[in-house]
Amino acid sequence: MLETATPLRTATRVSSHLFPYGLSVFFPTYNDAPSLPDLIEKTFAVLYQHARDFEVIVVNDGSVDNTGAVLEALSRTHGSRLRIITHSENRGYGGALRTGFAAATKEFVFYTDGDGQYDVGELPSLLDAVWPDVGLINGYKTRRQDPWHRIAIGAVYNQFARLLFGVKLRDIDCDFRLIRRSLVERANLCSSSGTICVELVKKLEGSGMRVVEVPVSHYPRHHGRSQFFRVKSLATTFGQLWRLYFQLVIRRPG
Repeated sequence: MLETATPLRTATRVSSHLFPYGLSVFFPTYNDAPSLPDLIEKTFAVLYQHARDFEVIVVNDGSVDNTGAVLEALSRTHGSRLRIITHSENRGYGGALRTGFAAATKEFVFYTDGDGQYDVGELPSLLDAVWPDVGLINGYKTRRQDPWHRIAIGAVYNQFARLLFGVKLRDIDCDFRLIRRSLVERANLCSSSGTICVELVKKLEGSGMRVVEVPVSHYPRHHGRSQFFRVKSLATTFGQLWRLYFQLVIRRPG
């Protein structure tokens, strides 16, 4: 069942001021060195204020800028609270997400991208939407802050994927998600490109647990370039999308 989050009734909500469950937060990153210091500092500020038990993980997906040096400096500041995982070569967005999910140890997992286009300060609105029967809390962009061609391509891709896979979620490519880790483990994700978002959402919607949507802000990219909106990446993504369609819809397990 898909729902849009509404204010919770204080008497029955599952969280108090501090999120009562363990929380893994991770960021897939590729050449995001300029945005990482502010992102990580704000993340820790938010978590210390809103979570009892948490860990922060950054997956450096074969960056060729100074992301590694920036992360090394940040790890000296935050110690064991910050875990760095480095791919020796770029494995693609799906590969980075799969590494992050595999590294997470807490009951809930939150991830968003390392480029700073989403505000980690809005994480508490996702935490407040957790109920015992909710498996996924997914953001949806209230207004996409990208060049017109990215907005157009993103809208076509999102609508195409929703129709092809029967996904109800309104914003598949909004990578601002809070998920029960047990559901991710059972999903057995296999995509290596951006199609992992479709695979993830399709499998979570079929888990039997509720899906809740929460509006989130989206900001312009100030550093680096998107890896998705390139001819080679788009061709790879659409090829994997058709293979995923065959696996999840045509050949439908069980």
